[in-house]
Amino acid sequence: MAAALLFDLDGTLLDTDPIHAAVFREVFAARDREISEGFYADHIHGRLNADIFAEYFPDEDPQAVADEKEAAFRARLGDSAAPMPGLPGLISRAQREGWRLAVVTNAPRLNAEAMLGAIGMADTFEAVVIGDDLRHGKPHPEPYLAAMDRLGVAARDCIAFEDSRSGVESASAAGAHTIGIRSTLSDDQLRHVGAAATIADFEDPALSTHLERLTGVIP
Repeated sequence: MAAALLFDLDGTLLDTDPIHAAVFREVFAARDREISEGFYADHIHGRLNADIFAEYFPDEDPQAVADEKEAAFRARLGDSAAPMPGLPGLISRAQREGWRLAVVTNAPRLNAEAMLGAIGMADTFEAVVIGDDLRHGKPHPEPYLAAMDRLGVAARDCIAFEDSRSGVESASAAGAHTIGIRSTLSDDQLRHVGAAATIADFEDPALSTHLERLTGVIP
């Protein structure tokens, strides 16, 4: 039986949400709009750039605004960043167990490559699925279905890790056992949109129970 771990990127493999929030605030402020933490969490976090900028700046080219925002993000990220606590150990276990590994993200490809390089995992994942490369990004299930197809695994044999509403909706709609990462949203918020469970990070003791699904202990 092939099994897989499917990971969102921003806020899941590394804690980039403070950088994104700061850069979004700057982009909006440059256009005379102020956004709060709550607005960011409710209306921006996890969404595709094209959708965000088309909605809030309809008189501008969404791609141009997105390019501006993401260049600023990559400049702040730099060449080195810390992975989410416990991630290296989880990846090592997955490799020992023979579990397949994929990243599923709404981030632009340049950002995805920069983030994976910054945490030293540029060559760790068999597949990196980019929402912009598909007909539908998250919250549609297509990104996760595409990852499962590329890895040759069934949804019932996948665990997905997500930190955003749109990501949880995408993974759960694709049929993956979806675990929310509480890097931005609460347990209640993540469960409300479909998470089967939540963890603080990959060092959370609760994670081991969920991994047993892939070893056959939990049917």
